[in-house]
Amino acid sequence: MQLFVSSLVFTGLLLLTAPQAQASPITVERQVTLDQTLEWTVQNDQGATYRILISKPEGEVPDSGGYPVIYVLDGNAYFASLHEAKRAQEPFRQALIVGIAYPGEAPHNFLRRSYDLSPPVAEEQNTPPQGGQDELLDFIEHSLMPAVAERFPVDPHHQSLYGHSFGGMFAIYTLFTRPDMFNHIVAASPSLWWDNSYLLKHERDFRQQVEAGEANVIHRSLSLIVADNDSLQNQQDARQLYQRLEDLSAYGLRSSFYRVEGEDHMSVPFVLESRVLNQLLGARGG
Repeated sequence: MQLFVSSLVFTGLLLLTAPQAQASPITVERQVTLDQTLEWTVQNDQGATYRILISKPEGEVPDSGGYPVIYVLDGNAYFASLHEAKRAQEPFRQALIVGIAYPGEAPHNFLRRSYDLSPPVAEEQNTPPQGGQDELLDFIEHSLMPAVAERFPVDPHHQSLYGHSFGGMFAIYTLFTRPDMFNHIVAASPSLWWDNSYLLKHERDFRQQVEAGEANVIHRSLSLIVADNDSLQNQQDARQLYQRLEDLSAYGLRSSFYRVEGEDHMSVPFVLESRVLNQLLGARGG
């Protein structure tokens, strides 16, 4: 055993001491939990299980009689940072954030999201399984939103949906096919190219309904966000969609386009928290 020379001298002899083991500063080790959160386990009508992550509102109920709600797709990846950004900024603390997540620890559940967020395809192309977008919308509209409203007082006129990539594509599909469901949509780096740009047909139908007065888009907004290191197609598709929808402002739809410098497809959601909160939790969103 190696010995260490102490600086103490006793009766003319060096006092030799062995190294002393340091006491560990760790007294308890446990899993990290997020304050002011809840987690629900919920099944849809097809028996698929979801983890529903709730960022609880703090403070008095707003004058509207209910809390604004932001529904977040891919909640495993994006719920925690939005929750903490909300709590750290006092003007946002009254909001509810509802993360739609999947069982397990993976940030992105490839198989589940490939099904939930996509349109039906031909059988020979259906690997991995796709086509669950309307099942997910039915689950959110008929099961999840009523459950949230039963647990908390919510403002039915201040409901938002936020999605990234496939989630952004799904969020835009929601606007085009169920414009009454959410007041505000944020689509970050949406995959508008998917399935030969299948959303174009839904966009045309949506426009016709708006122009015919069959879809009310007053107090509705769509925010399109891309990264400057997204693929060129992603950037062009989002900008062109924004340009095509601009004239629907005459009917009440507010749309915006924003490009984030210095980020790429996977990093961009993690620099957007405050921007998303500012847009969705203003007087009427942004």
